[in-house]
Amino acid sequence: MNKIDEMTENEVKEVKETLCEYASMTEEALFKLLPETDCLQKSVIKAARYSLEAGGKRIRPALVMEFCRVCGGEPETALPVACAIEMMHTFSLIHDDLPCMDDDDMRRGKPSCHKAFGEAQAVLAGDALAILPFQIIAEAGLKKTLSENAALKITKLLAELSGMYGMIGGQTIDIECENKTPPEEVILEMYRMKTGALLEFCCKAGCIAAGADMRVQSFAGTFGQRLGLAFQIIDDILDITADEKLLGKPVGSDAASGKHTLAGLVGIEKARDMAQALTKKALDALSEFPDIGFLRGLAKMLLCRQY
Repeated sequence: MNKIDEMTENEVKEVKETLCEYASMTEEALFKLLPETDCLQKSVIKAARYSLEAGGKRIRPALVMEFCRVCGGEPETALPVACAIEMMHTFSLIHDDLPCMDDDDMRRGKPSCHKAFGEAQAVLAGDALAILPFQIIAEAGLKKTLSENAALKITKLLAELSGMYGMIGGQTIDIECENKTPPEEVILEMYRMKTGALLEFCCKAGCIAAGADMRVQSFAGTFGQRLGLAFQIIDDILDITADEKLLGKPVGSDAASGKHTLAGLVGIEKARDMAQALTKKALDALSEFPDIGFLRGLAKMLLCRQY
């Protein structure tokens, strides 16, 4: 039996093709939702688009649309939600890179937003990308491209899992743990909130968009949470071991900024074993869903990624 992080060339090819299709759908829609406009405040629009254009894997939009699909909906139905979560994620990256936070000069191989546009514009661009998602989801409900009930539920979920009890709460714990050595359980809780919460949102929101019931949403959320924990652990390992050119930002930034990660606490080998165990548990949560080839392959591919 293959290890969970072993994939055939064909599996990798199929996952990358599907991920690319979802990314193309997302990017086309994203820039229609935030068009370049010759207005007095065009500088903040330019800064927001700059960060959205930085690319990335577009994993979060893919999860939203794929869970909608496996629950019997059309991926296009969930496309506004997919764009909304990519904007929310981009907001978090812009603010994470600021000098008052992680103080990172590079993001995805190009200057961070605050290096390209200045700190004030980066703060405003991040603020705008935190607010616009709620407008997009509300408009989808009002236009009936998404049911009003689904739009309301997704709006509440996004506020919950991106706010003080989700992503922002996790970032707060991260800051307060700088130059300290927190116990393993605190680090894992931070990861659950900081990274796992938005992935949980993606999976649940796709189900809601398709009209799936609470039980199905719960299984999807469990998958997202566990996937998020594994994802963050691998990120920690890559911050120590990755090729800087592939990673798109300097390696060793966690240690340099006084952050204690799980990989630093327990060692790379044990951290990798934990990520593998979490990925397996994430896959176990997919037993309620049909046609999970892409989701299974994506989880495995994220586990063995090099950047």
